[in-house]
Amino acid sequence: MAEPALGAALPLRARLSFAAGHFLNDLCASLWFTYLLLYLHAVLGYSHGLAGGLLLAGQVADGLCTPLLGYEADRSAGCGRYGRRKSWHLAGTTCVLISFPFIFNPCLGCKEGTPQWAAFIYYLPFIVIFQFGWAATQISHLSLIPELVTSDHEKVELTAFRYAFTVMANITVYGLAWLLLNLQVDQPERTEHLGFQDVPVFRNLSLIVVGLGALFSLFFHLGTKEKLYPLGSVPQPKESTPLLQKEPTRSPRSLLVWKDWLLEPSFYQVAVLYMATRLIVNLSQTYIAMYLTNSLLLPKKYIATIPLVMYISGFLSSFLMKPVNKWIGRNLTYFVGILVILAFASWVSLSREMGAEIYGVAVLLGAGSATILVTSLSMTADLIGTNTDRTLLPCLCQLLSLGDGVGHWGYRHGCHCISVLHHDLAHPCPLP
Repeated sequence: MAEPALGAALPLRARLSFAAGHFLNDLCASLWFTYLLLYLHAVLGYSHGLAGGLLLAGQVADGLCTPLLGYEADRSAGCGRYGRRKSWHLAGTTCVLISFPFIFNPCLGCKEGTPQWAAFIYYLPFIVIFQFGWAATQISHLSLIPELVTSDHEKVELTAFRYAFTVMANITVYGLAWLLLNLQVDQPERTEHLGFQDVPVFRNLSLIVVGLGALFSLFFHLGTKEKLYPLGSVPQPKESTPLLQKEPTRSPRSLLVWKDWLLEPSFYQVAVLYMATRLIVNLSQTYIAMYLTNSLLLPKKYIATIPLVMYISGFLSSFLMKPVNKWIGRNLTYFVGILVILAFASWVSLSREMGAEIYGVAVLLGAGSATILVTSLSMTADLIGTNTDRTLLPCLCQLLSLGDGVGHWGYRHGCHCISVLHHDLAHPCPLP
């Protein structure tokens, strides 16, 4: 495919091939967040501590790799005439492809009497390699947007194409999970609840995900032509213009550096808001499957249908964000989303038994989560605007994401302490 001329609109084929470049990441992320804890604990039989420790190790690895890879990706020159962005994308994709299937497969060489710490050591390298590859693919893919197109409209359009493929990826994972679980009907060992007999389901799901992602990544590398720039040059002088900013660009002297941001009260307000939002969204996605099987004791088919209903509900709700924001403003829109989340929490806490109404609960959670997430991202964009240099944008976003990671760790640690305290109260040690 010929490289488009500077200033020319990107062809539809090039836009589709670009959007396909993150499909593997989206597939793996959906499988990772929704089913990892459930697979390790309910299917393989590992303890909550080991399952949570592996998930936490993965998030820590991602938090460390993201800023380091973002810094290094701008300093490297790429492999020969293969652009630096696509070179990092290829390296990241390779790491994901060779590591992810091992995460959703039983420990090779482990037996019934193998200690759990040995399983932790076995899975940890694969998780670190996967997180490194995932971060490298994400950063390089996002960095291609200002190098492929110049106008703000085209950047928004490429982002929309990318989000459309994210929606496809999530629906694909949940649809495949539902299909694989229902294909067990003719198997004599099939039960209504998860167990070791479901290992083939998750193994096949991970292999299908990796295979589909590899095909889409190949389409990306064949159809996307990266412009080659000398190392250290700036590809687009207008790259720092924010997508949602309408006001005139300020002079370079008025731009805030990272020290100035630490003195801005609004930065901490938005950081706390973003952390709380990501906690609600991430924890609901991470623990919904565990809640369905361990707390509600629902059949295992619900671990596919309920996340699918949640995601479709959130996706449809996102179309209402623009008119609702114009009508009542960002603050009230966020408040409405919180009210929907509270309605979900009240319904769950007041209901003694959950049957078919769990689908209504899933609609509320999906719609509320999408509302607060989209609104908090818009508030973040409003905060940054043209107030900072483009080289500081990844750092600011990483600082905001760091709060989410710390909050997630604090929540898990608190839940662990509560569970230990509850166990001690229920089973006190006998007096001597």
